[in-house]
Amino acid sequence: MKQNLIGAICLSLAASMWGGMYVVSKYVLDYIPPLTLVWLRYVIAFVVLFVVLKIIHLKNDNRIEIKKSDWLLIAWIGFIGYFVSIAFQFIGTKLSDAHTGALITSATPAFIVVFARFILKEKLTVRKITSVLLATLGVLIVIGWDTKVGTYFLGTIILVGAAITWALLSVYVKVASKRLSSLTITTYAVFFALVFTTPAFVWELQSNDVYYQNTLIVLGVIYLGVVSTAGAFFLWNKGMELMDAGIGSLFFFFQPLVGSFLGWLLLNEKLDVNFFIGGFLIMAGVVVVSLQKKKTM
Repeated sequence: MKQNLIGAICLSLAASMWGGMYVVSKYVLDYIPPLTLVWLRYVIAFVVLFVVLKIIHLKNDNRIEIKKSDWLLIAWIGFIGYFVSIAFQFIGTKLSDAHTGALITSATPAFIVVFARFILKEKLTVRKITSVLLATLGVLIVIGWDTKVGTYFLGTIILVGAAITWALLSVYVKVASKRLSSLTITTYAVFFALVFTTPAFVWELQSNDVYYQNTLIVLGVIYLGVVSTAGAFFLWNKGMELMDAGIGSLFFFFQPLVGSFLGWLLLNEKLDVNFFIGGFLIMAGVVVVSLQKKKTM
């Protein structure tokens, strides 16, 4: 129970950080192009994670040697999750809109449950499926179904790709955590993502200007790198290590919930009755799957 509680806290914090991230990025993206911002996030995140990892290694001599197969798996996680998925998110949202992006990528937990069944051999229970359906319905109600989704065909396809690749990341993190610590996986996966992102960053800079004179922009980039990337990526990976991937996936739904709430709190966006109905269903989905875990202990 203690392990599940810590995992739930880690996943809730990670999803909440991502929910609040759009408030900051919405401002920063007016001055810094998207791929450049991703690159800056990864530079800051890698430096922070690497320093923390080395400090821990100095205090702890029994670290596990990273084998060649481990490096390949970490590189795969960095590529499919932190590079491809994030890039798909940006491109898909640009070809549609933020509303559609939030809606489509909320399908991620459903894909995690499916991949966990085939890759990790986790049981696909009725209660787990019910939880995903409840929480998905809650997200649909919170965000609202926009008929324009059907008209953004290419953008929608790319956003589905973003949801699938992030689900793959979450499952393969679970695989890697059988041998390596979450901090090691996160640190080096971010490094590989930085390597993969660099050519796109260089290409983007050739046709876009970056404005960083504003102190708020610098603080925003630092926040995105330290909190929303280093902190949230580590917490998500740690949470997935401690819980079944299918159960942990449910906490992803806190992202749109927290994002909507902070949009109301900080950006004066309106919250209607749909937010509260959808929020209740999301919480109900998490409770249902949590009760299942308690009964199996």
